Amino acid sequence: MSDTPVNPQKYAVALEYEKGSREAPRVIAKGRGIIAERIIALAEENDIFIEANPMLAKALSGVEIDDEIPVELFEAVAEVIGFVLRARSRLL
Repeated sequence: MSDTPVNPQKYAVALEYEKGSREAPRVIAKGRGIIAERIIALAEENDIFIEANPMLAKALSGVEIDDEIPVELFEAVAEVIGFVLRARSRLL
């Protein structure tokens, strides 16, 4: 763990989505403060793409673990998924 102070207002939400699936993305992890920092660190350690979007993370933080994202957040999450898919394809 670094010596950098943890921002207690920092949110992190991990989503699971299978490309081509008809199911909406699901929240598989979420947290604030030190938990958010740990989620981000685990994503970095596992070469998982990270999109910094504090407003979306805060909105998704109200979704229960293993629940699909709510319909009102589909468009915002679709933009993030599109970013991840484009970034991943550039690396291949």
